[in-house]
Amino acid sequence: MKTIYLLCCHLLAAFFLMSCSTPKMVNLEPITVSENAAGVNTYRGSYSRLTDIINTKLDLSFSWDSAYVYGKATIHAKPYFYASDEITLDANGFRINNISLVKNDDRQPLRYTYNGKKLNIKLDKSYTRDQGYTIVIDYVAMPNKLKIGEDIASAGDRGLYFINKDGKDKDKPRQIWSQGETECNSNWFPTINGPQEKMTQEINITVPNEYVSLSNGSLEYSTLNGNGTRTDSWRQEQPHSTYLTMIAVGNFVITKDKWRDKEVSYYTEPAYASTAKLVFGKTPEMIEFFSKKLGVDYPWDKYSQIVVRDFISGAMENTTATVFFDRMNMSAGQYLDENHEDIISHELFHHWFGDLVTAESWSNLPLNESFATYGEYLWEEHKYGRETADLKGFEDLSAYLGGDRKKNPDVIRFDYSDREQMFDEVTYQKGGRILHMLRKTVGDDAFFKALNLYLTRHAYKNTEIHDLRLAFEEISGMDLNWFFNQWFLASGHPSLNIQSNYNPEKKEVALIINQKQDLTKFPLYRIPMAVDIYAGGKVARKEIVLDKKDQTFIFSSALMPDLVNTDAEKYILGEKTENKTLNQYVFQYHNAPLFMDRFEAVSMMLQMKNDPLARATLIEGFKDKNWFIRVAALSVFDKLTSEEQKPVYETIRSIALKDEFSLVRAAAVTVLGKFYGSQNNQDIYDITKKDKAPSVVKATEEIIGK
Repeated sequence: MKTIYLLCCHLLAAFFLMSCSTPKMVNLEPITVSENAAGVNTYRGSYSRLTDIINTKLDLSFSWDSAYVYGKATIHAKPYFYASDEITLDANGFRINNISLVKNDDRQPLRYTYNGKKLNIKLDKSYTRDQGYTIVIDYVAMPNKLKIGEDIASAGDRGLYFINKDGKDKDKPRQIWSQGETECNSNWFPTINGPQEKMTQEINITVPNEYVSLSNGSLEYSTLNGNGTRTDSWRQEQPHSTYLTMIAVGNFVITKDKWRDKEVSYYTEPAYASTAKLVFGKTPEMIEFFSKKLGVDYPWDKYSQIVVRDFISGAMENTTATVFFDRMNMSAGQYLDENHEDIISHELFHHWFGDLVTAESWSNLPLNESFATYGEYLWEEHKYGRETADLKGFEDLSAYLGGDRKKNPDVIRFDYSDREQMFDEVTYQKGGRILHMLRKTVGDDAFFKALNLYLTRHAYKNTEIHDLRLAFEEISGMDLNWFFNQWFLASGHPSLNIQSNYNPEKKEVALIINQKQDLTKFPLYRIPMAVDIYAGGKVARKEIVLDKKDQTFIFSSALMPDLVNTDAEKYILGEKTENKTLNQYVFQYHNAPLFMDRFEAVSMMLQMKNDPLARATLIEGFKDKNWFIRVAALSVFDKLTSEEQKPVYETIRSIALKDEFSLVRAAAVTVLGKFYGSQNNQDIYDITKKDKAPSVVKATEEIIGK
């Protein structure tokens, strides 16, 4: 599942954020999540497995007026290990009509007890783990009647949603869609909650003829019922976790695509069908890239993506049928401002990490979400290069460091008070950055071979964090307990104070690094890293391992270095304070190779922009190859003198019209209005007010009015 975090970098507040479209929020009833009481020893382990559901077949129809689901669930199951004469299912707020056991061609009524949440069914005998049985449950589910605080925690937990069910809102289509994660599918069909339960499935959905349906797996056939309805029969023969089961119904246009011989399709409202290929059209290329990179071909029958109204999150990786929020309904112009490829790649990568191999418990959720977050980085790196990918990495680092970390939880944590607390910046962004560090620690070849081993060994199964560690150790030959213990099984991050000095008599560089984090709460980290020493027009790379609280490293250098670039790969997840001078940051901007080298330098020079050298270098940043740095550099304007502003006037006019990134054009328009108001820029505004990108139009309107 993709939770949307907005990057609020103070460097870009004046330009970047004013150009971004305002998120459309879904108004849900509030949820109150309590912390564990002080001193309470809570352990959130994996759920015990008593019954194994092999297959679930659902026959579904709907009452739009009442928002009821009329269902018949045919469940084939067996005891997981120990013999049992009963099965207990999660079924929240149902009306149970009858339950029977299938015996040859007959149905044998079964006794049951039901408390509104748990359905306990007595079987006809005790079954062993080698004996299967099939039961049929005729029921009515009423998700809209579930009471918040009693039946569900919040309105976002209903599991099945009827959008504009009475059709009174003429600006909103009528739709039905489900959202199962974490444990909400039991609000519309009887099942066993939790990521540990995997099953195959068949779903027969009866809908009005004018609507289309979507579910997991393949559409086997459709049957016209002769009464204005049609029944679509969907089947998925590969097992997946019960929370990944989905359905959707509505007036959607299906845009067909393909990857190799498999169907890829995009379900959108008719008004957005013309841009479906623009928004989602890179999907086949993503599937091909991930398949080759992992050495595991996309393992499912098809891949569909559907955009629905009022979705409760950013997106959800239901197996073969990902659901997206309605900000994916984009015009060609809106796509210029934000294409959401990160969300598309995130949900797709889940089809390996989360769907094919699934965390065995919510405590191990980072095995799903950290990987999906890192999938965003991998796609950006492949498609657009490391420069762009490192910007994504910086956004993730910023989201984590800027998030609510008062409790500083472990990444893999067994003491949460509510499982929804696992869906945070620690699980997503911090976890993704940890995987990047793991890649840098073992090297690319070992990293991707280990992922291949992990996926193939545990395909269609569940895992915990140690399964990942063991795969990496088997491939690399390294003991990686130290890495997993300090990063996945602990909280916090390193806080490093970095200083360097040069001794001309000894011709030595001393690099002093202090770990400043509270060692009573957080680990003393072991961090392998690279140090680049720039001197005499050359650069020498030194490999070091930081593993002490206070540590000094000595390097020989015939000349005084122009720059000592610590963490030269810019991969450390943590906070750093360095004692570099302005001249060193200017040198770093011009000579160090990475996006983060230049952004780090620009960030520090913006804090020194009273200095003419800093301002002159930031002006060079207007033409930086990275759009994010170009926007950041433009924020120097409030400190430029009139003499400094005059020579760059034509540059700003050119940026407003010609920069390839719409957010940079919008920032330049804002600069023209704010700092060159005495100039006649109407010729620019006449063009920018017709720009295809909403951000540029908005920036222009804020200057000249609508």
